[in-house]
Amino acid sequence: MKLDSLSLFRFASDRMQWLSARQKTISENIANANTPGYRAKDVSSFQSYVDSVNQAQQDGQNAAPFGTDVPVSTVDAPDSWSTTISGNTVVLEQQTVKASQTAAQYQLAANLYRKASDLLTTAVTGQ
Repeated sequence: MKLDSLSLFRFASDRMQWLSARQKTISENIANANTPGYRAKDVSSFQSYVDSVNQAQQDGQNAAPFGTDVPVSTVDAPDSWSTTISGNTVVLEQQTVKASQTAAQYQLAANLYRKASDLLTTAVTGQ
C-alpha cells in the first residue's frame, strides 16, 4: 500500500516539503543579509499550492507530488520590517522568527505523519 495515496499522508508530506523549501529560502536570506540591494524572499503560500492541486483534480488530472507539478516559487517578502540604506531588506531578527516558526510547523507535520502511521499500523495489526 502506498501511503501517498491516503490524503492525510500526502498532505503532511507535501506540507513538510513546502516547509523545507521555505527554510531553504530563509537560509538564503540570512546568508545575504549584508549583500547590497538584496531583497528578502519567501516561498509562495502553501494555500496557493493546495489550490493548484484542487484545480488540477477538478480538471481531471492526477495531482503530482509537491515540487514537480506545482513549483515552489520565491516571491519578494512583502512583510519585511525595514530596508537599509544599501537597499537590503533582510532583517536578521525577522528571519530568525520565521525560521523558528517554520521549524515548529515542520515538527507538527512530522508528528502528524508519524501518529497517522502508528494509527494505521494499529488498525492493520491490531496491536
